[in-house]
Amino acid sequence: MSHTSKQAARGRRHARLRKKITGSALRPRLVVTRSARHVFVQLIDDVQGHTLASASTMEADLRAFDGDKTAKARRVGEILGERAKQAGVEAAVFDRGGNKYAGRVAAIADGAREAGLSL
Repeated sequence: MSHTSKQAARGRRHARLRKKITGSALRPRLVVTRSARHVFVQLIDDVQGHTLASASTMEADLRAFDGDKTAKARRVGEILGERAKQAGVEAAVFDRGGNKYAGRVAAIADGAREAGLSL
């Protein structure tokens, strides 16, 4: 399977998933974007169209963090959970972005739950 068709298939899965879930101010959508090297996570209020909090492995403190990509993804989830609490968010809808719920995607969810965010 070529890289283009993998991306297209992931895009179709994400579109199918987005039909079913939306985020609000009380329960925003926790969106995971995954690349080969990094992960990016956002809390999005779909009603207003605003990002309430975000975190990624590209941040300076996580670039220095030792560990594999899965450990970094878990740390990103923990950081996002802390930032969500600061923004007054206690619960979120998990949007895996068309990716399988395994590996780094699951680690982000676990880290967010450890930080006290209800998914």
